[in-house]
Amino acid sequence: MDIDIVILWVDGNDQAWLKEKAKYQTEKTTDANAVNRFRDWGLMKYWFRSIEAFAPWVRIIHFVTWGHVPEFLDLKHSKLHIVRHEDYLPQECLPLFNACAIEMSIHKIQGLAEHFIFFNDDMFLLRPLTPEHFFHRGLPRVNGSETVTAPIIPLRTWHAIFYNDLGIINKHFSKKTAVVKNRSKYINRAYDLKSNIKTFAMELLYKNQFVGFKYSHAAASFCKQSFEELWAAEPMLLQETTKHRFREDRDVNQWAVLWWQIASGNFYPGRIDNALFTVHPWMVPEICSTIREQSHDMICINDPDDPTDFEKASRQIQESFELILPNKCSFEK
Repeated sequence: MDIDIVILWVDGNDQAWLKEKAKYQTEKTTDANAVNRFRDWGLMKYWFRSIEAFAPWVRIIHFVTWGHVPEFLDLKHSKLHIVRHEDYLPQECLPLFNACAIEMSIHKIQGLAEHFIFFNDDMFLLRPLTPEHFFHRGLPRVNGSETVTAPIIPLRTWHAIFYNDLGIINKHFSKKTAVVKNRSKYINRAYDLKSNIKTFAMELLYKNQFVGFKYSHAAASFCKQSFEELWAAEPMLLQETTKHRFREDRDVNQWAVLWWQIASGNFYPGRIDNALFTVHPWMVPEICSTIREQSHDMICINDPDDPTDFEKASRQIQESFELILPNKCSFEK
């Protein structure tokens, strides 16, 4: 079975890109257009090294970009496919600075395998993994446990998107029917005991609707068919998201597809061993030790909303990756 990777990347320092972004964004800084949404931490060479070292079985890496590419990258590599936004997104919607809009059409990328793993550019592998970690008998391995997600005040854009995604799921799936059909996937020994207890409680307390799913913010397994099913079910909503140059409260994102797989039962229970961090100054030592000790399968390094000593934190994280991935990989010139 062929398994590809799709990764979204932006060079927030590219002056041509910054000039184009400035044409369309409002003067007011929001959580949809702030610098941290697009900042490059200088870690992409370690992302490629980690894929080559820990997932060499990947067929093709589809590198999705506005048009710029990292200077170190060998564009002639046989396993690399540079995908520009105009290659698969409607011309009338471009340019886009909205990750939701960019990711909701990735199934249209030419040559993409039916089975693929989606990465944001802040998600990294830390240990060797096998194809079975991501897919089992053609089904994406996903954590299908349920958990209630309380609204956070004030409501941020990504919170609104979360509830939009959940609304789609409850619109198109009967939880009662799904639980009868897939209960052994929602409560499963692949998950920890606490997650199974939470799911059981959610089934008792909220019998008629899903209230949220396990939040991993990690590299996720998908089938192209799942994107196609969602587009067939909600074409107007997804088209509207694609038209938004920057993230808006009305958007949906790839979580809707991930959860569609869960609600439909088109997944296999899987354990997601991912460490999620936001780069606050006090978190940097733990981030670095997690990388150095390779204590999880994956790590997600989120850029913070609040000010931080970017240069110092970036240097320390790069140094930690250099310790576990010191060798130049074949994707580098």
